[in-house]
Amino acid sequence: SRKPNKILITFVVTEEWLGYICTDPKPEAIRLTTIPNVIPPERERAADFTGFYEAVMTKMEEPFERLLDQLEPTVNAIIGDVELRWPVTVANRRNIPVAAFWTTSASFYSMLHHLDVFSRTHQLTVDKL
Repeated sequence: SRKPNKILITFVVTEEWLGYICTDPKPEAIRLTTIPNVIPPERERAADFTGFYEAVMTKMEEPFERLLDQLEPTVNAIIGDVELRWPVTVANRRNIPVAAFWTTSASFYSMLHHLDVFSRTHQLTVDKL
């Protein structure tokens, strides 16, 4: 007989996003939980992307940390988007293992990682059509 799954994966989203995805069926090992809507609504983001980006970078850390205090069972690892710095800060502050994931292609990451080399060697030229 198979032992029950001991892994619980919690996705933290804003209350707005939970409204978009909560009706979709999910496995028992997946839990959706929320932080308050501290970033601009989805329909307004394009009008002020800079404001949206700043809010994501500065306003989500504190409610996320409060949520961690309430979750049962407690969190034993955090995986966050590489663009966000605050999940790493929170995890380090709490001595929780942390990993960042990259959501674009490996070739794009490699290009960014080696951008200094490209600019030094002038390999960033664009061919004329």
